Amino acid sequence: MPKITINGRNVEFQPGQTILQAANAQQITIPQYCYHNGLSIAASCRICLVEIWAPNPKTGQLEPFMGGKLMPSCQQTASDGMVVYSDSPKAVANQKAVMEYLLINHPLDCPVCDQSGECFLQDYSYEYGRGVSRFQEQKVKNPKKDVGPNVLLYADRCIMCTRCVRFTREVTGTSELTVTGRGNKEEIDVFPGIPLDNPLASNVIDLCPVGALLDKDFLFAQRVWFLRETPGIDPLTASGDNITIHHNEGKVYRIKPRFNGAINKWWITDEVRYGWKFVHADNRLRSPTRRQFGTVVECDYHLAYQEVLAAAKHATDEGKRLALLVSPMLTCEEAWLLAKLALAIDPSATLGVGPVPFHGEDKVYPPGASENDPKAFFVCSEKAPNARGVRRVLAAAGGKAPLEFDAFVGALAGAGAVVLTGNYPSQWSTPGLVAALRGRFVAIVDTLSSDLTDAADVVIPGATFAEKAGTFENRSGVLQAFAQAIPVIELAKAEGQIALDLMSMLEGRPDRDENYRVIMVESTRGQVAAGAQTATPRAEAFDAGAVRARMAGVSGLEMFASKVSLPSEAAAARTDMPIVSL
Repeated sequence: MPKITINGRNVEFQPGQTILQAANAQQITIPQYCYHNGLSIAASCRICLVEIWAPNPKTGQLEPFMGGKLMPSCQQTASDGMVVYSDSPKAVANQKAVMEYLLINHPLDCPVCDQSGECFLQDYSYEYGRGVSRFQEQKVKNPKKDVGPNVLLYADRCIMCTRCVRFTREVTGTSELTVTGRGNKEEIDVFPGIPLDNPLASNVIDLCPVGALLDKDFLFAQRVWFLRETPGIDPLTASGDNITIHHNEGKVYRIKPRFNGAINKWWITDEVRYGWKFVHADNRLRSPTRRQFGTVVECDYHLAYQEVLAAAKHATDEGKRLALLVSPMLTCEEAWLLAKLALAIDPSATLGVGPVPFHGEDKVYPPGASENDPKAFFVCSEKAPNARGVRRVLAAAGGKAPLEFDAFVGALAGAGAVVLTGNYPSQWSTPGLVAALRGRFVAIVDTLSSDLTDAADVVIPGATFAEKAGTFENRSGVLQAFAQAIPVIELAKAEGQIALDLMSMLEGRPDRDENYRVIMVESTRGQVAAGAQTATPRAEAFDAGAVRARMAGVSGLEMFASKVSLPSEAAAARTDMPIVSL
């Protein structure tokens, strides 16, 4: 492969790559603002200019490239034998000059800026800028603009990298943003009467390298250095988009995209970005309840489990079936454990898949692009993250394909006890299901209160996607694992843990004495850890990885041994500040 030398390091590169792309691939730091892998190359910020020496094609001797002129590394194609310097005196002088120009009109409001702590302007000012400002004149001030339902533009902070403008033109094809004015009056703005309101609009917040484009939902909510990041998978649609959950002290604050070139590239939809609010909804179920003399009363898990098992056994003793509805919002591991539990109680149990919502139509961005285009982004109309995984697991557990929702409702005529699982972000029951449940014992494991939970005999609170680990199978059949971000809300349990607890009680294993415990929620250094009360597992603790390993030994589920995509570990934070032990 051809090679170039960057700051003294020999680097191999693919033909056609630019110098900056080759450097980024080898984690060689060259400062950059306007460049982004998913966008066209503008070469407008000029901070990535480098000094280049290249071999003379006639003599083979190294000579200054383009007469010694500094060249933009994001735009200049690499060629074999080049020697590149981003740390030479000429390149360093340019970096200092660019930073000085960018900061001339930039307000000194880092203490109140939401981007503080993850801002390229802060980082580069420290690494490449001057220690003092020589600018004494009046700064140009620009107004704050409301450019869309989720995005605020602080024009004072903009450095005109045009990433956001290129995104709306090249990725979404909606072109809401443009550049107006010239010189120090140049601004980003929306076209009159056209707000930034496309399904991918809020990706411009992530693209902005400074604090110009900010998230209304996250505004002044939390300092970013307090947030912990946990890899997750889109919990709302069948796309399987990779996400990162940002949380602190047991609370989710925001969701951002995680790069996966084969699925979602660098982007996520606003639906996924803001669809996590049900995790902390006011109508979350927080403790088990049972119906006593026609009245719903709170109870402990032991009593709730006892009543579910007794009713299920009573139904089978009378010659009726146990029916289990597994929600497509649950993980593959939870579906497996619930199915094994139901079949242990009733080997002829009816297994069904919960309703799979659809909303709108499948879309590809930019409009007119092919779904197979490597730069296209697919928006899925199927609003369930794991319908295919649940079907696969239930078929392997029961020896035949599970019933789809409508068929399951029709089969309830022969059921004496019904166990339902929900975990949907909104109401999901249907009139047909409510009518079919009348006269039968109903236990439901769900996260939000609904007409089903109001009518059920036993209600057990479940856990949302952020409160557990597991595996989802997306619309393309790709299995992706994700990690638990925050503790389960007080007195609730993950559906996998509930299945393990019930199996333990069914097998007659001894119960634990304690019902609840207080755990300390992880916090960042300098903060006081918060305590959270959680329900204690009756059986062994639910471990998604261990359950996957057991599933892989079952015929039809071998793919869980080798074809599950695991999230990569986050890189350790690097600091160039000296640390002294006192």
